Parts: sequence; structure tokens; C-alpha cells
Amino acid sequence: MKIFIGSDHAGYELKKALKRFLATGKNEVEDCGAFSYNETDDYPDFIKPVAEKTIENPGSYGIILGGSGEGEAIVANRTRGVRAVVYYGGPIDIVKISREHNDANVLSLGARFLEPKEAIRAVDVWLQTKFSEDERHLRRIKKIDL
Repeated sequence: MKIFIGSDHAGYELKKALKRFLATGKNEVEDCGAFSYNETDDYPDFIKPVAEKTIENPGSYGIILGGSGEGEAIVANRTRGVRAVVYYGGPIDIVKISREHNDANVLSLGARFLEPKEAIRAVDVWLQTKFSEDERHLRRIKKIDL
């Protein structure tokens, strides 16, 4: 599975943990930055490339990280065809539903609210969950890009 990953300074350490986890499977992971910790960096510089590459590579997924994950999702969702969702803790079913109902292709994580173990679990569940392909969900997704 091809996975693009990116974060700003707030998600930098958690991104390293996720990359280690993702490398244990049969995943091909491409890091879109940040490549070093810089507390003055700007998240759009790393998130936009993840979103674009996810769309350019059908069947791939994006994982983006920031302090809350919200700004990152906003940036990603500006790329046509991206359906980015935010997770910063709480019921794990929310990440399952994002895949089953919305066919989300980018997962945005709030690094300031997640412990590494929790983030790894969320990513694992999200990547293993398949889109239901129910007609009602397909119909709704088509309306997003009208």
C-alpha cells in the first residue's frame, strides 16, 4: 500500500513513530516533510504535497499531522478529490466510519492530543477498514465534487 505522510513541527515526533510502525508492514511510505524539527515551519508546506500525491496515485492514502489536525485537514481538503478527516482521540469507530461511509483517503491527526500508541491504533484501523461501496455512500461522495 502506498502511503504519503507529512507533518509540521507539532507532529514531527509522532510522524517518526508512525513511520516506524508503517514500515513493519507491506507499505511503501513516502515522507513529504518536515524532515527536521523547526518550530517556525508552516504546515501547508508539508500537507499540500501529501494531498496532491495522494490524488496523483490512485489507491494511495495520506496521513497528515499537526497540533490539532484541523488546519491540516483544511489544507488537504482544498485539493480536489481529497476527503480528509480529523482524529484527535475518542471513539475509534469514527476512523472506521470515515472509511466505510466517506471513503476518506487522508487521515489528519491531532498530535497534541494523541499518544503514539493511540495514533498507531487509529492509523492501523483506518488503513484496514474498507469503503462499504453502498449506493447511498457512493451517491453522497459524487455530490462532493460537483
